[in-house]
Amino acid sequence: MSNAVAPSLREACEHHGFLQVASPRGRRLQSKAMKHFWLVKQEPSDYSWADFVADGSTSWTGVRNFAARNNLRRMSKGDEVLFYHSGEDKAVVGIAKVARTAYRDTTAKEGDWSAVDLAPIKRLPKPVTLGQIKAKRDLKEIALVRQSRLSVMPLAAKEFNFILRMAR
Repeated sequence: MSNAVAPSLREACEHHGFLQVASPRGRRLQSKAMKHFWLVKQEPSDYSWADFVADGSTSWTGVRNFAARNNLRRMSKGDEVLFYHSGEDKAVVGIAKVARTAYRDTTAKEGDWSAVDLAPIKRLPKPVTLGQIKAKRDLKEIALVRQSRLSVMPLAAKEFNFILRMAR
């Protein structure tokens, strides 16, 4: 019997934080802390990739959208994050990682808002523009395309890696 898992089942398991493992009685799903992938958007005139690299890390504060806040709260230490320049640039320019999980956003005057700490990993060899992303059938359903106003969004591992391949 082959240990291969149908790609769609494997991807679904990975996306929801499960690992399919073989056991003497057949396959079973096992919960596993898995790395997740994200995209964060930032206006480069406010805080660019170059600023981020110069700082060495940053507190990702100021998120005032409930869906984006909930995404911040779902982040785990070590998750990888694509850094996207919004505004005129409209391109993914770098890879970061979550250095600290969600905590209270001290810049919020009122409300229940969260922040995370991010650290840069590396600049992409070449930026991947929004136009290039929209042109790829495999990326048509990502939040960057479907919910353009969302500033913090999840990506499936397949989508994250597809964008990285586009940057080569």
